[in-house]
Amino acid sequence: MKYLFSLILFSLSIITGTAQSNVYFTSDISPESLVKIYQALGVEAKGNVAIKISTGESSRSNHLSPELIKNLVQTVDGTLVECNTAYWGNRNNTEAHLRAIEERGYNAIANVDIMDSEGEITIPVTDTKWLDNDIVGSHISNYDFMINLAHFKGHAMGGFGGVLKNASIGVASSRGKNYIHSAGNKTSGSGADQDSFLESMAAAAQAVHNYFKQEGKDIVYINVMNNMSVDCDCDGNPHAPELKDMGILASTDPVALDRACLDLVFSHESVSGDDASALIRRIESLHGTHTVEYAEEIGLGTQSYNLINLDESEESGVKSIKDNEANKVYNVYDLKGNKVLDKAKNLDSLEKGVYIVNGKKQIVN
Repeated sequence: MKYLFSLILFSLSIITGTAQSNVYFTSDISPESLVKIYQALGVEAKGNVAIKISTGESSRSNHLSPELIKNLVQTVDGTLVECNTAYWGNRNNTEAHLRAIEERGYNAIANVDIMDSEGEITIPVTDTKWLDNDIVGSHISNYDFMINLAHFKGHAMGGFGGVLKNASIGVASSRGKNYIHSAGNKTSGSGADQDSFLESMAAAAQAVHNYFKQEGKDIVYINVMNNMSVDCDCDGNPHAPELKDMGILASTDPVALDRACLDLVFSHESVSGDDASALIRRIESLHGTHTVEYAEEIGLGTQSYNLINLDESEESGVKSIKDNEANKVYNVYDLKGNKVLDKAKNLDSLEKGVYIVNGKKQIVN
């Protein structure tokens, strides 16, 4: 819990008057809906298309299945891309990683490229607080367009994993992963305090975003909220998910997208058999929301979003739901980490002050 409030005690920022980014949503997790939500973004994949996924540490991991992503991959004639891991496992070198990919069945639906199989390159970071550059797989230079296709879930080090993690740790080479985890220590993959690690992830995600925002390139982002264990797909034996599947969300803004997914989790009204509590605890205990907050601070995107429900588009026109207010519940902490509201329908009972509302700082007047 100490990480959840450390930044707030020293530096507060308020989101006011910020232009909103569109985030598209569908509750239907299917191959057809994955294509539909990509198309809703209105950004055509051109040239050589990379689709960044996580290939999963074992067959028991909760990585996105080839059956789910096949239609999208083949619609854009994409190449599935990955980089080798920095920890000991079955994907820490190219030969082993390719065996794992074959075991998962990914190479049956598309070509697969281990982007650091022939080395690495550096790309510039805008935020140099911790990193001098971002160290990524050299094959990134082969691609004109990236679909960052992430599985949204918990993570044992970052609190949660979504598109920001998939762009930062995911696109980094094996050595680059250590560099981010250590917040800029090129000789060690550890030693960083939590917030500096999270801020390094945000900076690396911004580097990848900016790389694909060069003339002639582009990038879009998709989060699939299924099998949401507290553990990442890098865990070969993850904890069973306690939260039911929620849907697919997509945006051109990775900050808004991860924020929208976090809001869905924090706002979820838990019941037996569909309980967000464990995932919320995992995120809070590691100050996971700070990655999104810092990504906004350095200019990668905005946490202010307009949620567009594609499920209602055919019958009544596309429905825009500002911050999902209609169905929101509130979990609220004071700045000392004490929980003051649990699954509340509104904030009317709060006294004036600054609180952490669903993982995000908010002033109540």
